[in-house]
Amino acid sequence: MKKSIVLALVMFSSLAFAQKLKVLDGDIKNLKDITTYNLEFDYTDVQIPKFDSEEDFLADKMAKREEKEAGGGEKFKKSWFGDREERYRPKFTESFNKRFDDGEVSVGVNPDAEYTMMVHSTRIYAGYNVGVVRRNAEIDAIITVFETANPDNVLFKGEYTRAQGEGAMGYDFNTGFRISECYAKTAKTFAKYIKKKAMK
Repeated sequence: MKKSIVLALVMFSSLAFAQKLKVLDGDIKNLKDITTYNLEFDYTDVQIPKFDSEEDFLADKMAKREEKEAGGGEKFKKSWFGDREERYRPKFTESFNKRFDDGEVSVGVNPDAEYTMMVHSTRIYAGYNVGVVRRNAEIDAIITVFETANPDNVLFKGEYTRAQGEGAMGYDFNTGFRISECYAKTAKTFAKYIKKKAMK
């Protein structure tokens, strides 16, 4: 019993630490008066644990699915990239915006916005759920806020590592769903950070 409690505390403290934002550049106070952000995502050079590159990861997963079902490999590849617009962006947008009850701050596809919020995913771990055993998905992401017309003018830049997502009461068998919950968690955490550090 004692070992279980200690293990739970270690896991909790590890998770809390992993979700802490590391400021890389700028000052969160610079975001105080910004009400609207254009939201962009970048997956350049994203790392996949246990693989040398995203291409190697896709080749491995596609081959395994193709063995089970003809066309399964291409289906996985299409889903892997399609989830970025169909799941990750909507989840991040919804999770961020719902933290502001009166809509005083919002993110979305808005190229005319004066400022842009860029979410650069540097690492994606898909996790797994095979029924009796599961593990949360994780992402590392660098969030950069800059002037849309002048990207070199960075107001704030920070990094989240090992942001974990879980949902569906543990019945998260879909890879895209698990990963999308990581983006929801990251958005929630960053929105709260803005409210606490920039707006007060």
